[in-house]
Amino acid sequence: MGTVRHILQKKGHDVLSINPNATVYQALEQMVVHDVGALLVVNEGRFVGIFTERDYARKVILKGKASRQTLVREIMSEHPATVTPDDTVEDCMKLMTQKYIRHLPVMEGHKLVGLVSIGDIVKYIIEEQKFIIDNLEHYITGS
Repeated sequence: MGTVRHILQKKGHDVLSINPNATVYQALEQMVVHDVGALLVVNEGRFVGIFTERDYARKVILKGKASRQTLVREIMSEHPATVTPDDTVEDCMKLMTQKYIRHLPVMEGHKLVGLVSIGDIVKYIIEEQKFIIDNLEHYITGS
């Protein structure tokens, strides 16, 4: 099975981030523009948490807070589960399933180097299975 590094090589290392002092509304605007479900929260170059659609639904909407007045730091998930580039795709699936999460920041030492989502994991697995099936078909048919 492949590693997080393989996924990042295909999708890139770019990460969308937001400052913890930005408003939730600003974070949501950025998420809509980029069509993503999570933003990494970075303060002065240091990764400090993650802000997800789930954080918004559970910590703003259901608690009657206002998106334009609430700051990201008030509702972000601090100390989220992370992976390294050398963790396997299987490790990511297990972690996401155990913690009921859809996004994993990728850390190399203390440096943020990417983000993988459940969609990235599924896409990688499908591509890997297709590659195996194609190779088996070529082996069986001798072509």
